Amino acid sequence: MSNTFTHTNLSKNLVIDIMRFKIILEEDEEVGGFIASCPGLPGCFSQGDTVEEAIENIKEAIQACLESLAEDDLQECIGKSSCRVVDVVA
Repeated sequence: MSNTFTHTNLSKNLVIDIMRFKIILEEDEEVGGFIASCPGLPGCFSQGDTVEEAIENIKEAIQACLESLAEDDLQECIGKSSCRVVDVVA
């Protein structure tokens, strides 16, 4: 599931869309650290040594996935269920 919010910076006439995506964080018991995935964007994964690092890394991965998806593909991905919500500026 994602929500889109629009923020307009009047001083610079910039429009920034903020999308909310749920993520899944799992502890990697074999190697250590945490694995993060975004079920709303199939194939979007990352990792980090700490929860905070994994969250920051998955935000970057989400941004990269969004940049590479065509508009039709993006609409198909939005709306799938998962476990946690993060804000991503796109």
